[in-house]
Amino acid sequence: MKIDEPKISPLENLTPKNFSDILEELDPEIEGAIITDSDFSNEELERVRLYNTVIKNGNFSNTDFSRIDLTDVHFENCDFSNANMQKASIHRVAFKNCKLLGTVLTDSSIGNVKFTDSILNMAMFGNSKIEKVIFQNGSILNADFYECRFKKVLFDTCQITGTNFIRSPLKGVDISSSHFDTLTVGLENVSGCTVSTHQAIQFASLLGLKIK
Repeated sequence: MKIDEPKISPLENLTPKNFSDILEELDPEIEGAIITDSDFSNEELERVRLYNTVIKNGNFSNTDFSRIDLTDVHFENCDFSNANMQKASIHRVAFKNCKLLGTVLTDSSIGNVKFTDSILNMAMFGNSKIEKVIFQNGSILNADFYECRFKKVLFDTCQITGTNFIRSPLKGVDISSSHFDTLTVGLENVSGCTVSTHQAIQFASLLGLKIK
């Protein structure tokens, strides 16, 4: 599946910054920057805006980023564990080798985003619009996608056991290369979901069918 990649300036044109520099701005905004090894954990800063920026080795665990606005951003080796990113706007963003354990992303708009080699166990996406998103080689155990609106979403070689898809129509969602032992999903929402032959049997079992 093809998605739009982040549109980021060449690295030599980005300005080195520390994430905490944002506290000195009149508006909490960073644009055209490269940020490395910043610790911004256990902070509270709503309506942050990041554009055209690369962030590596950042620690944002337990930070309140409510209503964060991310456009054309690349995160690598960053920790967002238990961060609050409720009502986020995330577009043309890449997360590579990141940790989003228990991260709250409810009521968000997420489009043209790729999560690669990342941990999203127990992440919460409830009531979000998720369009043209790729989860690749990720651990997404016991995550919550309750009442989400999916369009062109790929779970590529992910672990998704225990994930909740209740009241989320799965038309346009491809989980055929991923693994699960159990899922929470409604019969009325599985139509149009791409699954493997083995998964089709698992779904039938989950839905109470007896297969001979």
